[in-house]
Amino acid sequence: MSITDTQQTSHWTEREKTIFRFVFLFFALLSLPLSVDLFQFIFGVNWLHINYGDIFNITRLSPKFIPGPDSFINWLIVAVLALIGSFAWAGSKFKNANYDELYYWLRVIARYRLAIGIIGYGIIKVFPLQSPFPSISNLNTAYGDFTDWKIFSMSLGIVPGYEAFLGGVEVLAGLLLLFRKTATIGAAIILVFTGNVFISNLAYEGGEYVYAFYLIVLALFVLWFDALRIYNLLSLEHPTLPNKFKPALPGRLAPIRIAGKAFVLFFFVLLYGFKASTGAKQDAYQFPRTPGLTSAAGLYNVSVFKINNKDLPYSATDPIRWKDVVFEKWATISIRTNTPVVVDSANYEQIFNKDHDRNYESAGTAGRHYYSYKIDSVNNVLLLENKNHHYKGDKLILHYTRPDTATIILTGVDQKRDSIYVVLNKIDKKYPVQLSRRKSLKL
Repeated sequence: MSITDTQQTSHWTEREKTIFRFVFLFFALLSLPLSVDLFQFIFGVNWLHINYGDIFNITRLSPKFIPGPDSFINWLIVAVLALIGSFAWAGSKFKNANYDELYYWLRVIARYRLAIGIIGYGIIKVFPLQSPFPSISNLNTAYGDFTDWKIFSMSLGIVPGYEAFLGGVEVLAGLLLLFRKTATIGAAIILVFTGNVFISNLAYEGGEYVYAFYLIVLALFVLWFDALRIYNLLSLEHPTLPNKFKPALPGRLAPIRIAGKAFVLFFFVLLYGFKASTGAKQDAYQFPRTPGLTSAAGLYNVSVFKINNKDLPYSATDPIRWKDVVFEKWATISIRTNTPVVVDSANYEQIFNKDHDRNYESAGTAGRHYYSYKIDSVNNVLLLENKNHHYKGDKLILHYTRPDTATIILTGVDQKRDSIYVVLNKIDKKYPVQLSRRKSLKL
């Protein structure tokens, strides 16, 4: 059956046709990766050695005409383009196309786009990557120094089993969407699940509310197909027949349809899942992969602190003296002081391959200054650079010595070119959140 066939399988009024032309173009454009970042992304990926972060970024692509975080302004642009296109369509020879068939294919496009989008987030939850267990620095930061979003993320990170369950729900919903007979069930699950994500982002000041609403709108469109029938069946208890409309595909298109579905299942479920499971063990994207100073990870008390050879004794109010220092397992050092921290408010999902761009540990917290570092093991020198983009140019060059396994002595110059001398003593601290809650706890 051709989409230009004027013999309609159902009766459409002129008003319905006018509305549908806009709706068709709006959702078709909304489902396409019309992003200003598209070509940069395409040419920036090593397609022969693709990783799970690259696949996630593919699932995340949506219409974006303005660089930066998602914005509803992009939706307005899509609506304007759809409106212009609908007027052009009304004056073309395709104005009497088979609208039942067009509706069918539009729903297929929306189903697959929605499935890919929800699976993209589901996989990084199934293998708890999106919200990792809090770092040592996070565990030694005051509750009030975190943004609402960071508290929410860490609260999910301490229960990886629950995070994996949530991811499983998303993956299940996405799989249901890939099949016409179960698509409505998948859309209903997403409507409830992602609706909660949308509200959570608003409540905790997250940065994913636009994209969450994007998935909700697609789910509403898919669900609308059976909405009236569901209402008649469940609410009015009337006999209801399913809509079994299916366009007749020429013989050469049937294998293409099967191959397309197989590709989506392989690439966005099997390959993505395999890459994510490997990444969870070897390269969790929220934290840097470069290993830190050998056997140094832990919390350190600052027993001696000197600036320009002047000893600064401990003070709860001193804005200069360090209070404590954390060495992470990876190449990050965090320093707690009374110096106010301008918060890095990045709070929407991004997967970076480079350690320098991975800012989850420092984002959303005002309690500590975070530094990435490089190790010159020959000269025993640490080259520190502040990870917060508000502190560009904040670098320290520190020589380190380790007189014993629990002590690190740092000497060098800070960002103001002042000489510093610091003695760090490791604290054998236990964290209840890491221990069994069903056994006695000895502190």
